[in-house]
Amino acid sequence: MLLSGILVAFCAASARAETPRPRWSEGIPADRMERAQALFQEARELHRALMLGEARAKYEEALSYWENPELRLYLARVLMRTGKPLLAYENLQKALWWGPGSIDPAYEEEARTAMRELEQRELSAIRIRCHEPGAAVMLDGKPWFVGPGSRRQIVIPGEHIVTAKKTGYYRVAKPVVVLAGKEAAGTIELSFDKIVTERQWPVWLPWGVAGAGVALGLLGAGLEWQATVLHDEARQRFERACDWVCTPQSADKYDRGVMESRIAIGLIVVGGAALVSGSAMEAMNVPRSYRTEDRGGMKVGLVPVVSGSAAALLTRISF
Repeated sequence: MLLSGILVAFCAASARAETPRPRWSEGIPADRMERAQALFQEARELHRALMLGEARAKYEEALSYWENPELRLYLARVLMRTGKPLLAYENLQKALWWGPGSIDPAYEEEARTAMRELEQRELSAIRIRCHEPGAAVMLDGKPWFVGPGSRRQIVIPGEHIVTAKKTGYYRVAKPVVVLAGKEAAGTIELSFDKIVTERQWPVWLPWGVAGAGVALGLLGAGLEWQATVLHDEARQRFERACDWVCTPQSADKYDRGVMESRIAIGLIVVGGAALVSGSAMEAMNVPRSYRTEDRGGMKVGLVPVVSGSAAALLTRISF
């Protein structure tokens, strides 16, 4: 038995001359290893008797004394048989965490094959990418990762909630329904969440329109004054040149005065309208605040779980 052999090697006086111990057994005091070994033996007896609940408790207690990948494998076997596929998968991951060669090759192959089988038959996967730096992504309300980047998580089939949030951005919360043997993959996009204040027109525009109206009115008033002067000159000239009956020799100044008077009236009317319009625009051009539109979200698609092999689950059980 690998576990027993390591314990014997650790306690033997000649252990220094033997093969180096695995990394996962380094730094563990002898008394803790002995306690873990005793609990492990009790758990195996319960396991043989199919008292799986009690065996699970003993395996977990043994692991509290010694983080041993072989113990993790035995615990995963119990969890698979008691309908706890996700917990079994997590324990298989921990058993393989130490890398190739850390446990017996047959146990290592069993763990890898069992993980593939669980992914393809009983579990699901969610893979999410977020490009926004500093965005906190959560899965089912628990912290997952911080963008930019992507993560893949094995989950129980059913509905899960993926959430992303960042200060100054709209919060994204997306329910994701994934089936057994499927992977839900998607990308989260966040958009700015802020209050924007702006005017309908540039500040200068209403004043410019009103100013143009004043200028046109002044120009019209000037032309009207000039037209009045021309009328007076034409009348005086007419009076000097005629007695009771006569025909004016020239109507130039009179006609020019009439034309300028008409133009002046038009300029005054247009200028007055521009002045009123500018004043109305200024009254309407008050700052308005509104919230930016939420254009964020997440698109998710389902694909089959990708696995390196379709090998069947090893059914060999050792006690």
